[in-house]
Amino acid sequence: MVEGKKKLNGLSEDQVKESRKKYGKNILTPPEKESAWKLFLEKFQDPVIRVLLIAAFLSLGISFVEKEFAETIGIFCAIFLATGIAFWFEYDAQKKFDMLGKVDDDIPYKVIRNGELKQIPKIDIVVGDVLLIETGEEVPADGTLAESVSLTVNESNLTGEPMTSKDADMTKTDPEATYPSYMLMRGTSIMEGHGTVTVTAVGDSTEYGKVARQSAIKPDEKTPLSIQLESLAKFIGVVGFSIAFLTFIILFLKDIFLSEYEYSFAQIWTLACSLIALAVMMIKVWVPIIFDGLELAEKKKDLPFLVEKFGWVKWILIGAMVFLILCAAGFLFGVDPTEGSSWLTLDSANRLLKYFMISVTLIVVAVPEGLPMSVTLSLALSMRRMLKTNNLVRNMHACETMGAVTVICTDKTGTLTQNRMTVEETQFFSLKDQKISGDGISKLVTKSIAVNSTAFLEKSEDTKVVGNPTEGALLLWLDSFGIYYKDIRDKTKIVDQLTFNTERKYMATLEKNSQEKILYIKGAPEIVFAKCTKVLIDGDEVPVEAYAEKITELTLKYQKKAMRTLGFAYCHPTESAKTCEEAIENCELVFLGITAIMDPVREDVPAAIKECTDAGIDIKIVTGDTPATATEIARKIGLFNENDGDRNIITGTDFENCSDEELLLRLDEIKIMARARPTDKQRLVQLLQKNGEIVAVTGDGTNDAPALNFAHVGLSMGTGTSVAKEASDITLLDDSFGSIATAVLWGRSLYKNIQRFVIFQLTINFTAIIIVFAGSIFGTELPLTVTQMLWVNLIMDTFAACALASLPPDKLVMKEKPRHSTDFIVNREMKNNIFITGSLFVAVLAGMLFYFGSSVNIYQLSVFFTVFVMLQFWNMFNAKAFGTLRTAFCTMSQSKVFLSILLVILIGQIIIVNYAGEVFRTVPIKLHDWVYIILATSIVMWLGEAARWFRRRKNISS
Repeated sequence: MVEGKKKLNGLSEDQVKESRKKYGKNILTPPEKESAWKLFLEKFQDPVIRVLLIAAFLSLGISFVEKEFAETIGIFCAIFLATGIAFWFEYDAQKKFDMLGKVDDDIPYKVIRNGELKQIPKIDIVVGDVLLIETGEEVPADGTLAESVSLTVNESNLTGEPMTSKDADMTKTDPEATYPSYMLMRGTSIMEGHGTVTVTAVGDSTEYGKVARQSAIKPDEKTPLSIQLESLAKFIGVVGFSIAFLTFIILFLKDIFLSEYEYSFAQIWTLACSLIALAVMMIKVWVPIIFDGLELAEKKKDLPFLVEKFGWVKWILIGAMVFLILCAAGFLFGVDPTEGSSWLTLDSANRLLKYFMISVTLIVVAVPEGLPMSVTLSLALSMRRMLKTNNLVRNMHACETMGAVTVICTDKTGTLTQNRMTVEETQFFSLKDQKISGDGISKLVTKSIAVNSTAFLEKSEDTKVVGNPTEGALLLWLDSFGIYYKDIRDKTKIVDQLTFNTERKYMATLEKNSQEKILYIKGAPEIVFAKCTKVLIDGDEVPVEAYAEKITELTLKYQKKAMRTLGFAYCHPTESAKTCEEAIENCELVFLGITAIMDPVREDVPAAIKECTDAGIDIKIVTGDTPATATEIARKIGLFNENDGDRNIITGTDFENCSDEELLLRLDEIKIMARARPTDKQRLVQLLQKNGEIVAVTGDGTNDAPALNFAHVGLSMGTGTSVAKEASDITLLDDSFGSIATAVLWGRSLYKNIQRFVIFQLTINFTAIIIVFAGSIFGTELPLTVTQMLWVNLIMDTFAACALASLPPDKLVMKEKPRHSTDFIVNREMKNNIFITGSLFVAVLAGMLFYFGSSVNIYQLSVFFTVFVMLQFWNMFNAKAFGTLRTAFCTMSQSKVFLSILLVILIGQIIIVNYAGEVFRTVPIKLHDWVYIILATSIVMWLGEAARWFRRRKNISS
């Protein structure tokens, strides 16, 4: 008794201050936002951008020597355009989410302090406070129930369960419940009843706060595209630097041993000393490239310890020491480094610098300047277009990552289901066709629902239920027949009402009309039926014994389908009955029938699930609901079949008790995780990732936030909580699972578009590298100027990026299996395409140079430049058709951007050749030569069309 009095007195002001000092304020720490500057700098971590930066600075060094900065400016423009566009689109998307994390901390709540009832803001609640909560309020902090009356809580934000009974009596706790029934959690809301709560945790220490904090942690998982681009960057780096090194060595050896110039032993010695010292100074460049090559050859090894530990300054100092030691050692062989004759002449040094510049030019040519732009534009365009399909993308790379997803862990409530309780089936035994009409039975059923209820409907464009969702479903059922419950309720004189509680398991209402009193009762069918003596069958009252077995079977049938069942009964008590209890004791109850209620599956979900599973994506339901309910939903959406059993279902408790090793062996079998807590869902995601899966998570509740954050792609619902949206990468504005299938389609199509551009770009680079390499080795100058290469390698490729990125999504990609995240972006088909097409281009261009001979003139060089560009122009058609056996002209009506850019490239080439002679070293080409060039180079496209036609015929015949 003393303890109860102490609770009612609440905390004193001194205790409040002490509690706040010890446990903190009741406020959630907002997630740390990245500054715009940091967001921009992150774009430079892209692996291809890094390679491009190296090429840019090497090019800058040459530019100062040659006094020609066009190529360098072009490369830096490519870098800043790619990073700038990526930054802008992500920054713009983040602004759309800025309001998601805001909460109202000034909402007043009733507390008892110093024995008095007072209202205080949510933020001022402290551990130890005694709260009074009632229907409609959101629970402001975690706490234990001291008292409860008919308390029902919506825990869907934390567990996925829309209705959970709560009781202060600790002995009545459901052992399978996610949280004990005597505890209330912050962020949940009171659906019915009221209670007194002693606060046990506030702010970040609440379960809600822990979930929000987990959702703010940045995972280290890389996106599949970033992994593949990193491999491509390493490949380009290895190839580019290897060819550059080989070219320099060949030219250097030719100059020493095969040229007309003579070198003394002393000059060769000091030159070797200089080169060795330079190699030591640059060790942080070439050693990682060698190890990248080993990794690409699947012989990965860790970098030597000293290479990682020592910085640039230390290696430069070590290189200088090596130089001094080697020079000193020269005295042993008669080389005196203090004499000028021991060093190269100025002429020789200039030749050596020229060889170095040719090598660097090869690196610059090898690096695809347009690739970062292509990826960024593809992602940005998809980001905008996906918004039109109700996918609001926050993280740009999430567009493409959806195309690589292998597993989707989906929430149940609000994602697969409508999060709106609905009457699925009724069995009122006297109601004709189970439809409300104007007869007496219909009026009896209508009043049993409209009068005997505490729920309300809020009329708007989308009618909302206020109060108990199950009772609201019954009111909506009446509403579907054009019957508005309030009109009936307002005209009814209620004598007494007995509200539902977990002990009684039924609700009763006593009505008095002009003629008599009527008692309506509804609740658990087995409880209500046990109180009845008769059943109303086809308008006749018959003894219950004849229908007891049938009603039991009917109830079990519904309950096996995870439906909430309600039984209805009525009677006509005597006039002396003044309360519901008296009426129940003194009259013979007549059983009316049963209703089966559940949260229905969204209409588009089964088709979307099938589309995803056909695309090779594994679907797993993760919910806080019961195994029976989750299994029934899985059956309805086509995820669970007759061959599945207990091995395909696991509860949160069993999941927690299993080791990681046990779960890794069972992950493929699990289709449903029921009674899951937020940490269970997060652990499942991380185990799947450990297993090599690319994981997407869908959810709308706060309980989903950690998993949404740690997944490769988090998909929140538009009507979900702000914490869920903040943790996600994509928000489905229409709350439709079908939008997920659309996102997969866009992601896979986007990846195909990126591959198409890679083919196009690397074919150009392959051709240019061979020409530069061969020219440098055989003594022929490259017949393309720096500005001409700029047009081909940057401007034209940027247009090509726009053209190929704008191609519409192809539904055929949904018939393919997901790619593996470790797959190289350049697959075997692409390698063959690049090598064959590039070799054809090299042969054509080399043949032209051979035909022109040594006395090549500027007109011929203008023709050569135009042929080079037009070969790439027609190859864009082949790139467009890559990955399909269809003609390049297929879907051309939907590719207006592609056609427009082709026109821009053609017109741009004509303008450059005819009017930009001084800058591009060209002269106007005659009209008939233009016709010859365009027709002759178009063979590239026609050969591609012929190859695709033969492959189509082969597939048809096989």
